[in-house]
Amino acid sequence: MTSIDLNADLGEGFGRWRLTDDERLLSVVTSANVACGFHAGDPATMRRVCELAAERGVRIGAQVSYRDLAGFGRRAMDVPPAELTAEVAYQIGALEVFARAAGTRVSYVKPHGALYNRVVHDEEQAGAVVDGVRLADPSLPVLGLPGSRLLEYAGKAGLPAVTEAFADRAYTEQGTLVPRGQDGAVVTDPEAVVERSVGLARDGAVTSHSGTRVDVRARSLCVHGDTPGAVELARLVRQRLRESGVRVEAFA
Repeated sequence: MTSIDLNADLGEGFGRWRLTDDERLLSVVTSANVACGFHAGDPATMRRVCELAAERGVRIGAQVSYRDLAGFGRRAMDVPPAELTAEVAYQIGALEVFARAAGTRVSYVKPHGALYNRVVHDEEQAGAVVDGVRLADPSLPVLGLPGSRLLEYAGKAGLPAVTEAFADRAYTEQGTLVPRGQDGAVVTDPEAVVERSVGLARDGAVTSHSGTRVDVRARSLCVHGDTPGAVELARLVRQRLRESGVRVEAFA
């Protein structure tokens, strides 16, 4: 039977401000990408999400980003490689404290926002992220876009490279994500998101923004937690995957 991991970005709040419905999403997903304080997330939020994830048996991943709270990590930044390496390791280490306190551990790393998109093509920044992961824990898997420099460098460094697809993001003909500033970059129709999820999991393909078929072989599927109706949509995706003969489980 085909299987796929279902992940979501969680802990994306700060202080009194909350963005994601962490508790309810943790009843649906199998992996949680937890904000580590650089684009969102404060110590109390990180601790709470780790405890909730541990209670539900959900895998915890460190969602590392550029230091950009005001821009939610979605603004382009130029960070020197040595500095980025240290900041990635710092974020992983901070989350690991709370994961261990909850009786579990950080199980993987996934870049966020502008950093995620940058390391698809930028060799220097991709290498810096991989170096940061190795500095924190040389056994940690790295989630990224298929064909990205990030996963290429992770593999060369001996880190498990895990391919990821997005249920609610539009794709270019090259298999990259349509930039959020462009019309149609985020797929908002629930039925379209569900159909794309099944196609990605079962057929390893998605229809691009221009209408062409794009092969996207992924071991993990992301449903964003900051979109309206995120919990209900995630539940619908998981239900339809099961009905289509796809087993939803954390990646090995």
